[in-house]
Amino acid sequence: MTTEVVRLAHGGGGRLQARLLDEVILPTLGTRARAAPDAAVLDAPGGRLALTTDSFVVRPLFFPGGDIGRLAVHGTVNDLAMAGARPLWLTLGLILEEGLALADLQRILASVRVTAQECGVQVVAGDTKVVEVGRGDGVYINTSGVGVVPEGVQITPGAIRPGDVLLASGDLGRHGVAILAAREHLGLDPPIPSDSASVAGAVAALLAAGVPVRALRDPTRGGTVAALQELADASGCRLVLDDTAIPVRDDVRGACEILGLDPLHSACEGRFLVAVPEAAAGSALSVLRTRPETAGAVAVGWAETGDPAVLRRLATGVERRVVLPAGEQLPRIC
Repeated sequence: MTTEVVRLAHGGGGRLQARLLDEVILPTLGTRARAAPDAAVLDAPGGRLALTTDSFVVRPLFFPGGDIGRLAVHGTVNDLAMAGARPLWLTLGLILEEGLALADLQRILASVRVTAQECGVQVVAGDTKVVEVGRGDGVYINTSGVGVVPEGVQITPGAIRPGDVLLASGDLGRHGVAILAAREHLGLDPPIPSDSASVAGAVAALLAAGVPVRALRDPTRGGTVAALQELADASGCRLVLDDTAIPVRDDVRGACEILGLDPLHSACEGRFLVAVPEAAAGSALSVLRTRPETAGAVAVGWAETGDPAVLRRLATGVERRVVLPAGEQLPRIC
């Protein structure tokens, strides 16, 4: 490591986080490579389970389109869905800061309850701790999630092959911009809402329709580029984005232009990327577009033989390599 202390950028999904994992965390734990997905698939008596864990430190706690409670449920459910699992159970760990208004805590917990019901999952265990004023930023939430992987489902980034098509389930980069606008009081009118949502239903629909899903990834921290780079590294394929096909809302694009940000490095919390064989791309899009939450699904690129890199093909035909930033454009977005 080039630094001897943890920096904020180490949690941002970029190059520094990758190095922290590869050079400090994983070697010290003696665990497997970083190419492992967000949810581990484990053999269990009677079937296979998916297990994931996550922590949420978003600021502000409440934002257009959601709050930390809603985000915690969606984030955990979506990590399970990226393994092809049907989410079933969650745990909820609360770290509360002294001085937090009980009304705010009740509002967050009510959001957890409603969102869990919407997602068809149960909160089955939890823990609560309180820290001193100035040590907790209101609320931090830690979750674990367990789901069941259907028989025959084998989804892994290493399965991507040259010629596969990359699909995005909807517009990209919105959550990060929504958090930035709320945190910095940018006064956008109307405000940009987060895309926080469950993607489990859409993934289940693809599998039920028999779509041969190769790989899934939700573009959270680090955004679309970080998610694609993980897929490229795991598969050994070069992934190419068609710049003219990338779905970004006009208000998100405009805000990014003003602020000097790239929507492809901005996080989503209710979108996913999926790689499918070229012959299955049409049927996959048909399935996704019948659902309201994925009606904007589009093909955004393809896999080809080459070094494991992410390229962006401009309208002129010129290809540019997209490089991960050292950290996150915007910290504390999830």
